[in-house]
Amino acid sequence: MSEDVTYVGSGRSIDIELGGQEVITIDLDNLDPNPEDVLDLLKEGQCRVSVWTKLAGEYWRRGYLAAAERIAHSAIESLQANGTTASSPPIYALLANIQIAHAQKAPKLVLSEAREDKLTNVRPKEEYYREAAQYLNTGERAAAEGGEGVGGTLAFLTRGIQQLATRSMDDAMRSFEGVLAEKPTNVVALLGKARILYARRSYPQALKLFQQVLQLNPHCIPDPRIGIGLCLWAMDYKSKAKAAWQRSLEVNPTDWPAQLLLGLESINASKTENLSEQDRAQAFLAGTKFIEKAFNANQKSAAAANALCELFLRKGSYKRALKLAERTIQFADTLTLLTEGNLRAARVLHAEGSLKEATKYYTTATDGQPKHVLGAIGMAQMQIQNDEIAAAIHTLDLLLQPPNPQRSVEAMVMLASLRAHPRPGVSSSDFAQEKAKARELFDRAIKTLEQDDSRTSNGHIPQHTASYINDDLDMHIEIARLWQEESLDRTTRALKEALRLSEANEQVDPRLLNNMGALQHMEGNLAEARALYEESLTKAASLGPDGEGMSTSMLYNLARVYEDSGDITMAKEAYDKLLARHPEYVDAKVRQAQMLADLNQSNEAHDLLKQAMASQNNNLNLRAFYTYFLIQSNFPKPAKDFVFATLKDHDKHDVYSLCAAGWIQYHQSRESRDLSPKGLEERRRGFQRSAEFYDKALLLDPLCAFAAQGLAIVTAEDALGSFGGGPATSGGDDPQKRMRNARDALDIFAKIRESLNDGSVYLNMGHCYYARDEFDRAIESYETASVRFYSGHNVSVLLCLCRTWYAKASKDQSFVAMSTALKYAQKALHLQPSDKAILYNIAMVQQKAAELLFGLSPSKRTLKDLEWAILQAGHAQRLFASLAADSASVVPYSRDIADQRRKYGESMLRRGDEHLATQKEFEAEAQAKLVAARLRRQMEKEKLEAIEQERVEEHRRQAEKLAEERRKAREQAQEWTREVQMESDEERERKSKRAARKVKVEGESGDEGAEPKKKKRSGGKLKKAIDQDVDNEQLFSDDEVDSKPAKKRVPKKRVVRDDEDQDAVGGPRKKQYKSKEILSDTDDEEMS
Repeated sequence: MSEDVTYVGSGRSIDIELGGQEVITIDLDNLDPNPEDVLDLLKEGQCRVSVWTKLAGEYWRRGYLAAAERIAHSAIESLQANGTTASSPPIYALLANIQIAHAQKAPKLVLSEAREDKLTNVRPKEEYYREAAQYLNTGERAAAEGGEGVGGTLAFLTRGIQQLATRSMDDAMRSFEGVLAEKPTNVVALLGKARILYARRSYPQALKLFQQVLQLNPHCIPDPRIGIGLCLWAMDYKSKAKAAWQRSLEVNPTDWPAQLLLGLESINASKTENLSEQDRAQAFLAGTKFIEKAFNANQKSAAAANALCELFLRKGSYKRALKLAERTIQFADTLTLLTEGNLRAARVLHAEGSLKEATKYYTTATDGQPKHVLGAIGMAQMQIQNDEIAAAIHTLDLLLQPPNPQRSVEAMVMLASLRAHPRPGVSSSDFAQEKAKARELFDRAIKTLEQDDSRTSNGHIPQHTASYINDDLDMHIEIARLWQEESLDRTTRALKEALRLSEANEQVDPRLLNNMGALQHMEGNLAEARALYEESLTKAASLGPDGEGMSTSMLYNLARVYEDSGDITMAKEAYDKLLARHPEYVDAKVRQAQMLADLNQSNEAHDLLKQAMASQNNNLNLRAFYTYFLIQSNFPKPAKDFVFATLKDHDKHDVYSLCAAGWIQYHQSRESRDLSPKGLEERRRGFQRSAEFYDKALLLDPLCAFAAQGLAIVTAEDALGSFGGGPATSGGDDPQKRMRNARDALDIFAKIRESLNDGSVYLNMGHCYYARDEFDRAIESYETASVRFYSGHNVSVLLCLCRTWYAKASKDQSFVAMSTALKYAQKALHLQPSDKAILYNIAMVQQKAAELLFGLSPSKRTLKDLEWAILQAGHAQRLFASLAADSASVVPYSRDIADQRRKYGESMLRRGDEHLATQKEFEAEAQAKLVAARLRRQMEKEKLEAIEQERVEEHRRQAEKLAEERRKAREQAQEWTREVQMESDEERERKSKRAARKVKVEGESGDEGAEPKKKKRSGGKLKKAIDQDVDNEQLFSDDEVDSKPAKKRVPKKRVVRDDEDQDAVGGPRKKQYKSKEILSDTDDEEMS
């Protein structure tokens, strides 16, 4: 390119300078779709690379992608001709982007066998992506050869876009990260990184990047608001996501992604059941319009085609739906969309009946995503259609089993139904395991539905699955059939639910009524069973010829319930009517024979049984009854021969015949009276053979209670030891050993428990303990059965526990036990909320609890318990009233008794206020007595403390008094000692100077001449006292102060003190105290 050619961009035009200073201006707003003229100008002017890319980009922006590609190729040719290939990398990058743009509208694959959406002369995406990669590599080589270096922002962005389109996420992330490292605000790199993070489910991080792009360029294409909405939707901010898409549609009204997403959102909203029917219809219509607009805007979009295909599939427009499904398959660029397209194509073909083609599409879908629920279910349906049951089971097993097990109730129910269905090549033991797995699957499905119901009740969006599966009548019937040999309770519940659904549809199946009647019959509810049988017969008769076959078993069941109710006449009429229709119905003849036997008409009964045997000699049930008849008729020899004939000629594994043979052998051996050695040996062999028969029966049927009981009796009575002819320990010990205690039944069930680990053993043991009034041990057995075997979910065991606690409470007059009984009844009601018998029991326990407390003295109850019992009794009143007023045709209790209990409760509760007042008064008095007792104890304590304080104080006062007396005594002793000394000195002076002293005393004393006389008297008394004290020098010692002799000396001290007081009137007292310390020391020396 010459230097005199320049590029000047002004507005929406490009100026191209030619040689000779000629300038050509190209208006970018009015481009000619045919770029040939422009190409000639660009080649002639030898323009810069930027002019070529600018012009090609403008053609691309206007939708002339082929023209843009033509310009890019011309640019490469021009640069090669001019020898400037080093500047060609931007052109190669442009060509790579153009190939990526072609790939966006190209199919991912081309269906060669497409029926509706046939594509011809089209290239798949991979070719365009491969060419894009080639252009990028060529551009890098050209840059390397030209010395300009490999890389640059444009190259990195283009490479990242190509890697992202081919799902090379890690490589694309590195490319975009390389661009962002140099320019963190590059919008294209930010968008690419955000898309990768979204694909990796890093929604918060992707959301931040999309928001950053929106801030940098609010008019960015593609619109980052789409990505913002997708991230918000994935983070469960549905309303904010919808707002983002609505804003995107406002900014870009022709943008098809926003229309598609808003359409899908509206379709989803139409499925919300808490909306009104009109709102749901409007939402569905709005969604349909959005999806149609999105597909019309971009008919190469697999997502739009997939969404629209579902709408046409629902409408039944299979042809258009198939075309859209094929469009989805061919243009899908993700595995999810590809799987959805294959599934919808398979569903369309399945609905049309093209099973082979449907199977092909289902297979493709499951190969891509083996854990796709619809794909697995559809594939299983195809396999069932092709009678490949084992393959269908395998397909559904893979779906539900780890790793990544799917939580699909539909698949669980479908798989359970398949496993419950017998199929060729499966042994009886394997089929038993299959049935156990089917029961487990049904339980899982029902538990899942219950969890969905609880979530719905807690405010979550209800699931459609729960409603239509719960309403599946056949499923509940199949569940009942699976449990009929395992748990009558589960069977009853399933049949009740099936009957409820049948009644809701106003098309009650007579067979359901008949089965419900049979269950009620087995539970002993004869009145309810009779009503159900009669109703089933009425329904069957209304069906015409179709009901004739049903009515046979129903009439037989009705005759049985007549018989069990004691209505022999009605039973005989029913049997006669049945035999008139079907003379070979041997079961009716068997029952007639039993009725005759009960009336002691054994010959007539025997004739009927012979007739039945003549017609069906191989019927094992008939042979079993005939054996029973012979035994009951006391024909042991014919019975034995007949049983052995059954085992030999018909079925050596017949459990009933084995048990009967064991019983006959045991009974004959036990009753044998032959005491000869041969007789004893025969007896021992008979017991041994009896045990062998029972053992074989148990091997064939481990749950055979009769065989287990028989074997336990043989063991318990030591029939194989001394009782069977073995060596005896002592003469009278054998009978005592056999009849040791009254707990025969408990011993039997204890042995059974060792060999049969089943909850029924503990349950029966509980019954035995209950019958013996050993309620604590009965409760222990019931608890073991409930916790260890039934996980606390067996209603029968819970009710047994309720009954036992009720009996214990009644016996012990224990309100706590009665409350425990109520707790178990409430647990049973929680498991079986529709059981009105449990409601009746709850009401009874609640009323009995109040009655029990009313019968107790106030000292044995509390006001809190009494108030609670009265409250519960009020609840019982409402229950009894509701039960008595129940309008159901059959109820498991007596309405009259319920009404009587209600009336009794009313009369009882009238005394409730009286009992409350009495209890309040009693507790108030008790509280007052308690307070008074506490007060008395406090007063006594205070009194004792006061007495103790007074004693301490008195002791202190006495000690102080004695200390004071001792001190005074010491002082007096000192005074006396001093006075004695002074008198001694005066006496000596008087003897020497009697005359002079007398004159001197008279002159000094004046009017007090009488004072010396007093002194003499005092001195004389003191001297006398001192003379007495001299003999007892220890009188005033510390040890003698508190002694009794010291107290006897007190009067003398008082005398001395009185004299001392008299002496204190004159002056010599002061003189005496002048030398107190010296006198004290002297006194101490004298006392020592």
